[in-house]
Amino acid sequence: QVQLVESGGGLVQAGGSLKLSCTASGIIVSISAMGWYRQAPGKQRELVAAVTSGGVTKYADSVKGRFTISRDNAKNTLYLQMSSLKPEDTAVYYCAGDKRRSTLWPNDYWGQGTQVTVSA
Repeated sequence: QVQLVESGGGLVQAGGSLKLSCTASGIIVSISAMGWYRQAPGKQRELVAAVTSGGVTKYADSVKGRFTISRDNAKNTLYLQMSSLKPEDTAVYYCAGDKRRSTLWPNDYWGQGTQVTVSA
């Protein structure tokens, strides 16, 4: 059984930083495609960042240069470092994993989400 558990969300002022973590069990982060999505109220869920098992990354245009996706293989954990946060980054952030190692749209497995709120 695959479980993805996000943590690290919270309230931050615009311009600040947060680091989200996604601790995985039942799936090996280093050999899976992993990613972060977000969903703001009234909006569709959107891909924020993804990484393939080979290390290829993809970022939404809106977060390029501000967010970084990374993995700690020893801890089987995925991270999203978010900097220069803007109010429009406010959303529930979801961790996702996929058995398809090369996909940049991982969506087999989902975490429960963590709220990120950026105040102006």
